[in-house]
Amino acid sequence: MSTSETIAIESARMPPFFAKTPISIDRGEGVYVWDEEGVRYLDLTSGWGVTSLGHAHPAIRAALAEQGARILQNPDSGLTHSPIRARYLELLAGVLPAPLTRVFFTNSGAEANDAALKLARKVTGRRAVIATEGSFHGRTIGTLSATGQARHRARFDPNVPGFRFVPYDDLEAVRSALDPAVAAVILEPVQGEGGVRVPAPGYLEEVSRHCHENGSLLIVDEVQSGFGRTGPLFAIGETGARPDLMTLAKGIAGGFPFGAFAMSEDVSGRVELGDHGGTYCGNPLGCAVAYAVLRHLLDNDVPARVEALGHDALVEMRGWLEAFPGLVTDVRGRGLLLLVEFRDEALATQVAAQCLARRVFVRQTQGNGIRVFPALTIEPAELAEGLATLRAAIAAAADAGSTTAG
Repeated sequence: MSTSETIAIESARMPPFFAKTPISIDRGEGVYVWDEEGVRYLDLTSGWGVTSLGHAHPAIRAALAEQGARILQNPDSGLTHSPIRARYLELLAGVLPAPLTRVFFTNSGAEANDAALKLARKVTGRRAVIATEGSFHGRTIGTLSATGQARHRARFDPNVPGFRFVPYDDLEAVRSALDPAVAAVILEPVQGEGGVRVPAPGYLEEVSRHCHENGSLLIVDEVQSGFGRTGPLFAIGETGARPDLMTLAKGIAGGFPFGAFAMSEDVSGRVELGDHGGTYCGNPLGCAVAYAVLRHLLDNDVPARVEALGHDALVEMRGWLEAFPGLVTDVRGRGLLLLVEFRDEALATQVAAQCLARRVFVRQTQGNGIRVFPALTIEPAELAEGLATLRAAIAAAADAGSTTAG
């Protein structure tokens, strides 16, 4: 099949939810992908933060083959036990931040967040939830209602009631919004889709403290930041915050659709039979892949190399503030979750187009930003190649703008 045939079929058979790039990807290896005509591209999006070990990683291929030859889905689903699920639970338990000890598996981050919100209301007997402006928690009606971006919520009115929105990284705003009606606060330790917003030191720990003083739960959404994306295995881990629930997905299984939510013993002790469930809820194939991903991250100290790569990348990218004054307005991020902010959306759109013309995938975010979040296994030379291309794209867009203005 050719690219034109593929595009024609997808355009005719799929609903128009996305404005798609007219490229059809046939295969991938590491941080590179090839289209149907054999043209190679560098992927600095890792499938929107999903392919944490890169494309077609040997550990993932081996886990799929081995478990696929044994069993994919148990009889009676989650009502029977699974040795690979037990192995993965034990491995995961050793790295979860305190006081999280119990885990339930889902198909996606949105599903995990939806369950966490539902259960927070159930176990506290309260209804209000505090979320932050700029946040993104998913596209189910429940998680959409918790998402702090009005453009996402407005088209699906009426939303689920009970959500209060406060500015991100504003401790006083959280404190003021807490009252006896609040079941939980949900927030991302680093806002990803919201523009790679990194909070000030102490913010997360203090939010945690205020929640517990108020009898409210803290739900930490690590869907994008988890599994080494920002450097540490979990962004919340080194902050001193003590989440009651934590949601996980994206990099958890390196591209296999999988998610989870973890909870404390206290929360687990307050849930009841029938409060939640799911057809797949940790199917053996997903658990095998997730086990292989986490084992690779730990055995190869990937979080440490992400910290080092992210530090060097930020040093390089912050030089663009001086190289392109008035065009690049900010550079921020942690680990391999980075963003370049531009003067306006039109310029960011030009830069993204210039990158694609140079066969590099980046992700335009919040209009005037470009997010760089490659596979955590990217080699220094590959990251340097990607950043050099992004810099050249900025220069080309600047030159085009100067020519137009002239």
